[in-house]
This record gives sequence, structure tokens and C-alpha cells, in this order.
Amino acid sequence: MAIRVEINHARNAAETSAAVAKTGAERHPEKAKRPDNPIQRKPDWIRVKAPTSPIYRETHALMRANGLVTVCEEAACPNIGECWSQRHATMMIMGDTCTRACSFCNVITGMPKALDTDEPRRVADAVAKLGLRHVVITSVDRDDLADGGAEHFAQTIRAIRAAAPETTIEILTPDFLRKDGALEVVIDARPDVFNHNLETVPALYPTIRPGARYYHSLRLLDRVKQRDPSIFTKSGIMVGLGEKRIEVLQVMDDLRSAEVDFLTIGQYLQPSVKHAAVDRFVTPDEFADYGQAARGKGFLLVSATPLTRSSYHADRDFAALRDARAAKLKAA
Repeated sequence: MAIRVEINHARNAAETSAAVAKTGAERHPEKAKRPDNPIQRKPDWIRVKAPTSPIYRETHALMRANGLVTVCEEAACPNIGECWSQRHATMMIMGDTCTRACSFCNVITGMPKALDTDEPRRVADAVAKLGLRHVVITSVDRDDLADGGAEHFAQTIRAIRAAAPETTIEILTPDFLRKDGALEVVIDARPDVFNHNLETVPALYPTIRPGARYYHSLRLLDRVKQRDPSIFTKSGIMVGLGEKRIEVLQVMDDLRSAEVDFLTIGQYLQPSVKHAAVDRFVTPDEFADYGQAARGKGFLLVSATPLTRSSYHADRDFAALRDARAAKLKAA
């Protein structure tokens, strides 16, 4: 099994308009005065079934019993039914409240609570008890902390190494903007995969990801590779926000310049009427074209489908990453 983390994704088609309205008004008070963006009907290729599996309910109960925050729920991932029905449990460290207010994200925004100092031990204990092959850990942005939560990430990695030494570890981190020395703390804890999402093309940052800086995020991924080339690096973007194809191709080139190994591309889905509107639904053929272009640019691994999310099939993809690196080195 694998603990998988999904972030920044939309509610599925089974949710009611009342729930969507509540999401916008209560989870995101900073968006309350924004004009409504009607939610478009999803095309057939992106609809998902409501979860009904008994294993889904067991996974839900397991998360509650361990007191874990599940970002699949917090970020309303459309893949939750599939993943939880396969016992791919999910978690998010450092609380459920983010200090950023990105216009695409469904995670609660506001002032977070103090860090739970016992959380790294509890995460590691859960990983060991479940016998996980691969674990993915993400977090909210914690701009309120002097190090952005870097030491908490490092403690969680070290705790998992001690409790489950055979488990491979993937992290999906915030950008540690204006947190000097924080990134190095996380790198030196030596995760197997370091993921940080660019989310969108640079031209859309002012409206979609206003608290972040595109070139800072790109530089972060580059610094990971420079400090420890053995760590796989990974990044992802959403499409359907109004980006142009040529801009997506430029992002690919930028990521390859930073020697990023793995690229994910998925369809943006609108969490509520107060979030950024979907500009269009990108077709499966266009996703296939993006995937072909990315592979041609030299990424070791590419996932480009409407329902691709940052950590979708993470355990399987990590095995594919190792195989792809081994094949590349053998061919060199």
C-alpha cells in the first residue's frame, strides 16, 4: 500500500450546489466578496463516480482513528473514491489551514494552529503499522513559521526512516518563500522524491497563485538537484485556466533546465463559485499531445491526463522512475 497525498483539486460531480456555496463562504472568507463564477458542467471524460466501496469506508475510518488530516478531503480530490477503495490512504501535515489564498485551491485559508510536535511520530507509526512501500507527505503553506515548517518536514522524514526503513518517501512541499536555509533542512533529510508544483504558467501567477513567485519555485527545484542529485525531483501544473499551449511548452523547458525528472499535468477543476473559473476543459487528445511533447523534452516520467494529480499512483510511478533512471544510466 502507499500513503498518497493530493492537493489543490476540486469537488466531484456528486456534490450539491449548497455544499459548493458553503465551501466558498466558510472555508475561504477572503473570497467571500468576489463575484461568483458559475461552475461548468464537466464533460464525460472527467466525471467520476461517488465512492461506495466498503474498503473506502474502512480507509476513512482508519484515517479518523489515527487523527490524520486527509488532504484528499480538504482539497476535494476527484480521485478519492478510486484511491481510498484501494487503501491508498492520504494525509497532510502541519494542520488543515493554509496561510496562502490561491484562487484555485480548496484547502481552508486563515491563521493555522501551533504545530503538533507529536505528529511526526504518529505519521511514522501509521506508516509502519500499514506496512507501506511508498509514502507521500504534503503540507499547507505555513508562512507564519520562521522556517516555513522545514524542520517539521525533516522530523517527519527521519521518524519514518526510523520506524519503516524500507519505505520510500516522497514529499510535496510549499515554496519556503523568504525562509533562508529552510530548503536545505528538508533536502538534507534525504527524501527519495522532492515534489514542488509550479501549478500554472508564469503569466497567470498574479491571479491564480498571487502569494508565490514562479522563478522562486523553479529555482527551488534547481537547488534540490544541485545539493543532492540522487533525489528525484517532480513538479506539476494544471491546465484549463486560460494558459496557451506555447506557455505550457515553455514551462516544460524551464523544468528541464532545472533537471526535473517527473512532470504531472492535470485538468483544473473549480472547487466553488468563489474560486477561479475553468476557462475550458482540455481534451484527452490534447493531454496526450502534452505528454508526448514532455517525453520528447527528456523527462524520465510524465503523467498527463484530465484526472492526473500530484501524487496519483505515486507508488507505481516511483518504481517507474527508478527503472527509467537505471535505463538511462545503462544507455549512457
